[in-house]
Amino acid sequence: MDFFETIMFPFKWLVSIIMVGFHEGLSFIGLPAANGWTWTLSIIGLVLVIRAALIPVFVKQIKAQRGMQLLQPDLKKLQTKYKGKTDQLSRQAMAQEQMALYKKHGTNPFSACLPMLIQMPFFFALFQVLSGITAARNSGKGIGAMSADQVVQFDESSIFGAPLSASLLHGGAGGNEVAVWILSIVMIVAMTASQFITQKQIMAKNMSEEAMASPFMRQQKMMLYILPLVFGIGGINFPIGVLIYWTTTNLWTMGQQFFVIRRMPTPGSPAAKALEERRAAKGLPPLLGGKKTAAADAAAEAEAAAAAAAEIRAQRVQPQRKNRKKK
Repeated sequence: MDFFETIMFPFKWLVSIIMVGFHEGLSFIGLPAANGWTWTLSIIGLVLVIRAALIPVFVKQIKAQRGMQLLQPDLKKLQTKYKGKTDQLSRQAMAQEQMALYKKHGTNPFSACLPMLIQMPFFFALFQVLSGITAARNSGKGIGAMSADQVVQFDESSIFGAPLSASLLHGGAGGNEVAVWILSIVMIVAMTASQFITQKQIMAKNMSEEAMASPFMRQQKMMLYILPLVFGIGGINFPIGVLIYWTTTNLWTMGQQFFVIRRMPTPGSPAAKALEERRAAKGLPPLLGGKKTAAADAAAEAEAAAAAAAEIRAQRVQPQRKNRKKK
């Protein structure tokens, strides 16, 4: 067993034991044990468990991302301060001041990648489990927590005529090649499209003007197109079971981001302005500490005008009585 296998061993056991647990539960309530949909639901159950466990990490990610956006003006000033200075002392001083800014705002440049980095070992573990199904069946062995019988069940299971262990690049034994191609392409498109839409809605609705103008934003725009392309090209090598996992987790992320953007937007972003306008239309007080919306401004101006008119009426100068003539 090489170093990578040693690292991945506990993740393979954890991934497979969650899948087997869902499979046993679904079989207990009456679903066929060897049916492809039973194993598909088990993979979806695996996604739900992993993503639910990552919710605290996701909350920290949101806070860290907002911290990165809030420090952009200070970061821009720092870059202007050291612009053109390439000596070693200046670079060290700039790096130290940058770290101080990150510490002050409680964030770092890698915070946005944290949930994905935590997910990657589980993703690779699932890839190893599903891509090794056919080889394990031929050798009569199990994989992780999956017994030899369950390996055979999974290898023979399919949805829409496409085996779950098949991939677009390598095909699959005993399955319909056309079904494998069609299902793989549909899943790859769904996987990349959901990832692109998620990142696009963050950039379009949940970033402040300062963040949109920052150098960090240029990197985000590059990643918007690069990541879906990478996963789209890599998807031709993914077994259908892995494509189901990644598409499901992308759909979870998309729904999660939609909820955050609508209910807990970044201050100063278009989504924050839209939230304040909805609250103002319902007569609710402002929720966010950012800029006032047009509706809130109009209401405040009307209230101020009414107060000023009332004050003028109250302080109106009374006419003075004429002095009586002296007798």
